[in-house]
Amino acid sequence: MSESGLTVLDGTHLRSFNPSLPELNGSISGAQLLEIADSKASTSLFGLSLPQNLKASALSRVIAGPGDHADVTFRQTELEKDKASKFLSDYISAIADELKDDPLVVSILDGNTLKMFLEDEDDYAMLAENLFTDMDIEDKGKICKNELRNALVHMGVEMGIPPFSEFPLLNDILKKHGDEGEEELGQAQFAELLQPILQETADALSENHVVIIHNVKVVNGSKLRKLLADEKQFDNVVERVLQETKSGKDGLQKTTELIRSFFEKLGKNFGLPPSESNDAVILLYDAVFSEVENEKSVVKADNEFREYMKDVLKKFAEKLEDNPIYCDLDD
Repeated sequence: MSESGLTVLDGTHLRSFNPSLPELNGSISGAQLLEIADSKASTSLFGLSLPQNLKASALSRVIAGPGDHADVTFRQTELEKDKASKFLSDYISAIADELKDDPLVVSILDGNTLKMFLEDEDDYAMLAENLFTDMDIEDKGKICKNELRNALVHMGVEMGIPPFSEFPLLNDILKKHGDEGEEELGQAQFAELLQPILQETADALSENHVVIIHNVKVVNGSKLRKLLADEKQFDNVVERVLQETKSGKDGLQKTTELIRSFFEKLGKNFGLPPSESNDAVILLYDAVFSEVENEKSVVKADNEFREYMKDVLKKFAEKLEDNPIYCDLDD
């Protein structure tokens, strides 16, 4: 699934994936099997290098018992073909489940964005002009040839350029075009030299995609649904809200306002997006509480309050499932 040019990996790609083991001569160790499983999952997810915490969480869903001891034991275990095949299928499903609960937001750099700039002369001319202006900090109308590297860094992931650390081939492409020289370039010379660099980068990315994980949290109601399904955990939240509302100074304040105030302060602990993150969160709160306020605004008994809370959280979960909210964790 995609959002504003980004790709959201929520497990959908893996659910239609039917992994198979290579031909085995006898048994296979858990360590070897995990290596195969991780490689197959990565291939299905555009070549993404799976985060360690994602792999660890998925493995703990499949093997008996959490923790390092169970992990080490499994890796040392020898599995016959049938058990190995079942583990492979279960492990891929577990990764899909992890991504459903906590999706990853990525950029898939495959050269297409760069090709779009290069195929339109006007678009490329504007890109080169803007880059030249940004690099020409002294406003001399000239920049050093070695500023080409900074120009690529300045373009960044948004314009289709991966970080040098993720795509070392960029160093070779720049070196080929003499980026280390002190020669000064005018705007036209800069544009002329940059063009083949971007073209070669686009061609290289089309052969070897680079997947960049963004520090973005997707709030899709998954954590809320788990809370609602766990009676004990839900009752603990209800009790916390009851204590908070009963200790309030304004006993006449509407229940909806009390609950809203509580979740705006602490809701992210239970699976709601931070109230200060963006306008979409404000609209979400307004929509949910306008609906519940129309249904009932005064609750007298604690058991009524419990059902009222459940209704509020269900509405949040439903709306977030239909329209997830993206929170930039770098802000």
